[in-house]
Amino acid sequence: MHVMLTVLVLALCWGLRRSVVSTGWVRRWPIALLLFLWPPCLLLTTALSTLWMCPDHFTLVHWDDGAMHLLSLLFLGSLTMVCLRLAAEGYAFIRQIARYPLIDVAGRSVRVIDTPEPFVAQVGFWRPQLVVSSGLMVTLPQDHLKAVLCHEEAHYYYRDTFWFFWLGCLRRATDWLPNTKLLWEELLALRELRADQWTAQRVDPLLLAESLVLVVQPNAVNLGVCSASIADGPHRLTERIDALLRPTQPLVPLAVWFWLGLLLGMFPLLAVPLHLGCLD
Repeated sequence: MHVMLTVLVLALCWGLRRSVVSTGWVRRWPIALLLFLWPPCLLLTTALSTLWMCPDHFTLVHWDDGAMHLLSLLFLGSLTMVCLRLAAEGYAFIRQIARYPLIDVAGRSVRVIDTPEPFVAQVGFWRPQLVVSSGLMVTLPQDHLKAVLCHEEAHYYYRDTFWFFWLGCLRRATDWLPNTKLLWEELLALRELRADQWTAQRVDPLLLAESLVLVVQPNAVNLGVCSASIADGPHRLTERIDALLRPTQPLVPLAVWFWLGLLLGMFPLLAVPLHLGCLD
C-alpha cells in the first residue's frame, strides 16, 4: 500500500511540475508559487506520515515498508542537510558583510564594498543589511541611486531574503523534478516585478526604468540564496521596463484558492490518525 501511494505522489508531483505558467504577471505569482511549493510539500508530508505510521514492531523484513521507510529518511535527511548547509553559507556571508564599512547613503545605512562592479542587494534573513558597491555610487546619479535603494527597501518590506531562503532550500532538495530551474527563475523575476511596482508607487517609474538599464547586467553578481537584488533575473529586463512604463494591475494578496491548493499538499497527514487507529 505504501509503495502504491508513494508512486502516486511522485506521479502527481512530476505531472504538476510539467505545468506551464502563461498569464499576466500578477496572476503568474500565485500560480508559479503554488506549482513550486506543492510538490515538495506533498513529498514532505508523505515522508513524515510514512515514518509516523510505522508501527512499534516495524522491521526491515517487509520490503515495501522498509523501502518506503528508507526513502522517507533519505528525503528528510537530504532536505535537512540542504537547509543546514545553505544557512551556514548565508551566516558566513553575513559575517563577512559585517566587516565592511557602514555609511549613510541617501538617508539609508548601507554596507559599502570597494569594487567597480555596480551592484546593490539586501543580504541576510529576516532583518537583512543593505549592501552597495562603490562602483554603483559612481555609476548612478543621485536621483537614480535613490530609486535603486527604494527598490531594495521593497525587498525588505516583503522579507524576500527570508522567504526565498526557504524556497531556495526546497529548490535544492527537489532539483530532480522537472522545470524546477524554470520555476525558480520565474519566481525570481516575479519577485523583482513585485518590488518594481512597490517602488513605482514611491518614485518616478521612469527613473527606476533608467536605473535598471544602468545596473542590470548579463553577468550580474550572485550573492547567494540569502540575498535579494535589483539585478536578479537580468534576462527579464525588457519585461520589467515594459511593466514600469505602462499602467499595471494593482498588487493583490494571495487568493483563497492558493491556500486551499497548498493545504491539499498536506492530505497525507490526514491518513495518520486513521492508520494509527487501525493499528490499535
